[in-house]
Amino acid sequence: MKVLEKILKNKLWWLWLSLFFIFVIYLASITHFRIDLTKEKRFSLSGSTKRVLTNLDEPVQIDVYLTGELSAGFKKLSVASEELLSEFKEYGKGNIQYRFIRPGEGLPDSLRYEVYDSLVRMGVHTFNNQVTAKDGEEKTERLIFPAATVIYGDRKIPVDLMSGKSGMDEETSLNYSEALLEFKFADAIDKLTKKEFPIIAYAAGNGEPLPPNGTIKDLFVNMSANYRFGVLDLTTARLDADTVNALLIVKPSQPFTETEKLKIDQYVMHGGNVIWFVDKLYAEMDSLLRAQADFVAFDKNLDLDDILFKYGVRINSDLLQDLKCAKQPIVVGQMGNQPQIERLPFPYYPLLSSPSTHPISKNLDDVLSIFPGSVDTVKAAGIKKTILLASDTNSRTLTTPAIVSLQTVKSEEDLRNFTKSYLPVAVLLEGKFTSLFANRLTTALRDSLSAFSGKPFLPTASKEGKQIVVSDGDIVTNAVTEGEGALPMGMQQYENYQFANREFVMNAVDYLVNPTGVLETRGKDFTLRLLDKNKILAQKTMWQFVNIGLPVLLVLLFGWLYQMKRKKDFAA
Repeated sequence: MKVLEKILKNKLWWLWLSLFFIFVIYLASITHFRIDLTKEKRFSLSGSTKRVLTNLDEPVQIDVYLTGELSAGFKKLSVASEELLSEFKEYGKGNIQYRFIRPGEGLPDSLRYEVYDSLVRMGVHTFNNQVTAKDGEEKTERLIFPAATVIYGDRKIPVDLMSGKSGMDEETSLNYSEALLEFKFADAIDKLTKKEFPIIAYAAGNGEPLPPNGTIKDLFVNMSANYRFGVLDLTTARLDADTVNALLIVKPSQPFTETEKLKIDQYVMHGGNVIWFVDKLYAEMDSLLRAQADFVAFDKNLDLDDILFKYGVRINSDLLQDLKCAKQPIVVGQMGNQPQIERLPFPYYPLLSSPSTHPISKNLDDVLSIFPGSVDTVKAAGIKKTILLASDTNSRTLTTPAIVSLQTVKSEEDLRNFTKSYLPVAVLLEGKFTSLFANRLTTALRDSLSAFSGKPFLPTASKEGKQIVVSDGDIVTNAVTEGEGALPMGMQQYENYQFANREFVMNAVDYLVNPTGVLETRGKDFTLRLLDKNKILAQKTMWQFVNIGLPVLLVLLFGWLYQMKRKKDFAA
């Protein structure tokens, strides 16, 4: 006790203590850090995002439109956006500026609606949000914009803050949205500030759809907006891995020659990346609707089985069906001379999802497929295989010759045949591939190949490469209607819903060619730790007492004990 009194009277000690606190306050003002104690590292930026932000050399402006009077869920998303952008600003070192604004605020109605229309045309989606100002009051709907725009120089990219899957409740969807905020903002900044754009080639020469074919319009528009994109004829052109970062092979309909396969093979051996969107069987909805009768789906004989098998996969000669599927307009009867059409579930259009946690397909909405086949993985030394998309839990396959029918499910017995689960449709292959032509070429052919390509023949890959094999070419095509023209990828006529086909394709290409690795931030997973609403209702009174009444009783108890102690001390 005497030692403590001596320290308190020592003025020099007080001086040093004051200086220490001043130093701590100064240090806190010039440095910033926080410790993320969450299991999933919810509040930590990934290394790729930090690299994108620290490498900025010019200002980036971010305008967020999610503000004002919001329901609790959207308010939480708005706060999460502000916290994330605050962290972005810290790493951006003055090159990240952001603000929260309400579009058209303070403008007359006519001008405000013009602002709304301009945002919608740019790609910003609106949302009718139900807000209750106070308990007991009626809910009112307000038009909100859960979106942002990222501006760099004279370029801008819209960012949709909403994510989720079809059929998901609002609370879970907002949690998905929060998990993907970092990826969406970082990806937009990366795309806007990129100095060099990867080169993507679209393979031609084997009956692939080409412009002006409207079924690939959405693919060409989006690829051209994000990459240096062009058509490469495999029959005549050189395919150089040092120039072309990735090759897209989309829905070929004619067989590949040995020369064409050799070009692709050596492109892979020298480090090239390939995405295969292949329909092994011929099965088209147009044929079914025109004939209004069953037809047999037959093999296209593309002659790709050997090269894909060598790389580690086999596209089976079958059609995959699943009870989790999209709908198709089908004639169900006649009313006079008019056909009666209903939109019925069509198992040939299975909705695919991700069985893995890979960032290409994690946290992704369902992907619409049309007459897909199934894929098997086979042994290939040194190749890592990851299933990106698969069917759901009620699947079956129809082996060739498969009869395609509008009334494919006719009875309860047919339903019992959907006994398979998670049949793969898209598979990622990574590693050092082995050439299909190893030990098959003569010396003369090798010399001829080297003279044409300017590169030596390689029996095994010189470095690790990546390939994605998808057993459905229609995942990247789009529907074309008479009134609306080309629809976006993943959208059907008469359906006001877009599945995640475009996101899957863009993620797949980005994973193959983007060295920044921003896509890895899609792997974040926010755990929903929700209260049990039934228990809340049943135990409401008890928990109100625990949270409100018990603390008051404890304060009164300690006050009474303290007064009793004082009385006892003074009485002595």
